Amino acid sequence: MKLLSTLAVLLISLATTWPGAAQAGPGHDHDHGAAASAPGGPALPRFAAVSEAFELVGVLDGKLITLYLDRAADNTPVTGAKIELEIAGTKFKAEAHDDTYDVLLPEVPKPGVLPITATVTAGAEMDLLAGELELPEDAPAGEAAHSHAWTEYAGWAAAALAALAVLVFLGRRVAARRQGQAGAAA
Repeated sequence: MKLLSTLAVLLISLATTWPGAAQAGPGHDHDHGAAASAPGGPALPRFAAVSEAFELVGVLDGKLITLYLDRAADNTPVTGAKIELEIAGTKFKAEAHDDTYDVLLPEVPKPGVLPITATVTAGAEMDLLAGELELPEDAPAGEAAHSHAWTEYAGWAAAALAALAVLVFLGRRVAARRQGQAGAAA
């Protein structure tokens, strides 16, 4: 049993001291207590238009613009409103969903700054909001793919091999003990 505990201590020390096994690789934060970072990848282009009554945010994903309309006073979503967007001189009517609105464009907008005017009608209230949607020439390619250094893989492989060796050792020991008990009973 002393051999087993010595082997366990050896495995733990090997796994924790292997070069790179417990070190952060490139792209990892060294302080895991920091606030969580935003998800990777490029942010979708968006615009905001604000008036005294409403706040409108639009998010462009390809040809689809998703609109979020809230009351400026208390930030509650406005449902059942009629929204008409004018984008670079062309008018589009938004389709209402639960608490969002969608506008499907005929094609993906070209890079540049697009002026946007929104006419919002919610019940007896009517308002005109204006904003701009900026589409960069070269959309960000996103973050580089997450990668690991070879030393990290080597550390995990060494720990896995050591764990396998312990399992084989324990299996042989249990088999020998059973065989000894079976021989003593006969």
